[in-house]
Amino acid sequence: MSKSTIFVQVATLASAFSLTACIGTSQCPSPDANPSGKTEPAPFTKIIGQDTVQSAETQTGTHTEMQVVTGDSASQLLDQFKISTPDQFSITTPDQTPTVLVQTRVDTVLMMLPPCDKTHFSHCTLETTMDPYKAFPALANYVFSYADTLSRAGQTDSASVILNSFSTIAPMWEKWQAHSDTLREAFGKRREEKAKEFESMALQIQNMNRVQASYSMVAETADSLISQLAPGDSLANWAKGQKKIAYSNTLKKASKEFDEIKILADEKAQFAEARKQTETFRIRYRDFEDTLQVQAFLNHIEELEKATNSETAKMWEKQDPAAALAKADTLIANEKFDKAKDLLNKLKTSKLRKEANEKYIALADAYCNKQRKTTSQIFAKSLKQTDEEKKKKLLNDAIAPLDKCLAEFPETTQREKVESNRKFIEKELAK
Repeated sequence: MSKSTIFVQVATLASAFSLTACIGTSQCPSPDANPSGKTEPAPFTKIIGQDTVQSAETQTGTHTEMQVVTGDSASQLLDQFKISTPDQFSITTPDQTPTVLVQTRVDTVLMMLPPCDKTHFSHCTLETTMDPYKAFPALANYVFSYADTLSRAGQTDSASVILNSFSTIAPMWEKWQAHSDTLREAFGKRREEKAKEFESMALQIQNMNRVQASYSMVAETADSLISQLAPGDSLANWAKGQKKIAYSNTLKKASKEFDEIKILADEKAQFAEARKQTETFRIRYRDFEDTLQVQAFLNHIEELEKATNSETAKMWEKQDPAAALAKADTLIANEKFDKAKDLLNKLKTSKLRKEANEKYIALADAYCNKQRKTTSQIFAKSLKQTDEEKKKKLLNDAIAPLDKCLAEFPETTQREKVESNRKFIEKELAK
């Protein structure tokens, strides 16, 4: 087959490809549009390639409306606008973009095809046109449908010319593959140039993370770098990763500082100083305000102040907090947990607030250990029980002390053990 014939077929396929661009869009001009504003109708025009415009008028004159044609009338119209034979094609040199005069009333033919939607032509979406694995198969299926439509309308020769293109498309694939290799090489050079261009910013970000600079400083530089790069760029992704490292580093530092501020309020009752330092902390670590629940802590300080200024707090002006704390020890040892709890809650409003909080945790653990011991005793009885109903009742009774522990003292350090014991008994009940 001669080179001219090959380019004829390539041109034909190119023309079919260009037709798909108009499917399902509003961007293609009407065949009868009159851009000059003159009253005389303009001939139908079609552009193939970059700079070649071909035009043709119908044998019956120009049309002022797009025609929707079906049945016999379709065959008659298509006879008027037959696709040119290979001898009639305008062929360029091999180094030029092939062009072809399409003398078919394209809009009329396309109106006979199925609608442009996901069911028939997925190539109508931008996603598929950007993916060769989807775009080329979709285009091929469209060409098949187009050729079939021509054939059914009596234009068998024109349909055959289109289909013949598939047998001579191999050289075109080779050129595409060669061009793809050339582009990849060019892209590699661009990446190298980009790396050099942004090397100083990348090093700056890296060095800031090495010395654990604040997240706000790293983020500002990283965001500046990202804004100059395309979405998904490898360097942009690296910069985002550096932001995450900076966030983690600064969060650890902020958490440590915040814990020290909490001690001022929770253990030393220095509420004014705690509030002052919290407000300063909020300004310095604005990016972590929600994560560390800064506002919630300010509300907590306010509640503590109210409690300290209450009648209970004034009680310690006459009574010795140290003596009360020693009494709480005795109450816990004698398992008088309710009285010990009440006394320690009052001591939290005294100058021994820190010691009262520590003793309160000891109280919670002592209470929960006793409840776990009770549960263990009841569970041992259930193992000796042969009656299933009585056994289930004992197992339910064994869960109750564990629930009391979690309800009375959710702060207990025994919480994980208590919950584990409860789940174990629930499994026994489910057997």
